[in-house]
Amino acid sequence: MLSTTLIPLGVATAAQAHAAPAAITAHAAPAPLAISVPGVQNARTFANYTTISGMRISDKVIRSANLASLTPAGVGVLERHQLRSIIDLRTQLESTVQPDKAVPGATRHNFDVLGAVPVSYLVDLPSAYRAFVTDSHAREAFRASLLDIKNTVGAGGSVLFHCSAGKDRTGWLAAVLLTVLGVDRQVVDADFLASNTFRHASPNDPLNGVNIGLLNTAFAAADKTYGSFENYVHKGLRLSDSDIAGLKKALLLPSI
Repeated sequence: MLSTTLIPLGVATAAQAHAAPAAITAHAAPAPLAISVPGVQNARTFANYTTISGMRISDKVIRSANLASLTPAGVGVLERHQLRSIIDLRTQLESTVQPDKAVPGATRHNFDVLGAVPVSYLVDLPSAYRAFVTDSHAREAFRASLLDIKNTVGAGGSVLFHCSAGKDRTGWLAAVLLTVLGVDRQVVDADFLASNTFRHASPNDPLNGVNIGLLNTAFAAADKTYGSFENYVHKGLRLSDSDIAGLKKALLLPSI
């Protein structure tokens, strides 16, 4: 079993969730479920969340920062969690400069999200978040990631996906996955913003933190380009109804 800790934090407002300048109202949201993986920052599962219909989410998907400083103790944690797939969303250069530590039994996949866009997008985050949706190379990386999650968890294993800090590329993949599974948008927003808590960062610090405007940028790009998030999933990511059903079958559990 993973060592877990509940980290309480606020949740995005309804206005933020719909990217509309309405009055701000506070809402409660589940605390993210932190996991202790020595040497790895921003590590957590989605096991503390439920869908709108009340289904629980499996703990077999981990999101985190890179594994370059993963310790032997951390390797042991991931082995005990039956990790079978590591999805690295970074560019080849990033992966070369800070290579992941290997985890026995786990296959590493480099699904490079930003490899086909200007290098400046690594610091020009609004452009990067739009590219997550509009760039075909990025869409293929996210598609491959979601299919790997479906197949690996469906076969009984666990998956860890990460980028560098585990907040931007990882944050969008998490948002897409949770939305596809049927999680409320406010919970999706809260999970995204939790990187500020885990990284002790300010929303105004683009290198270490995140702000809800970035996530709204990606969702808005999906609406503008494809007409709706559902169309983005079906046409942009080319996920079939069968793929989506497979993700839900692998990751959703009955309520207790």
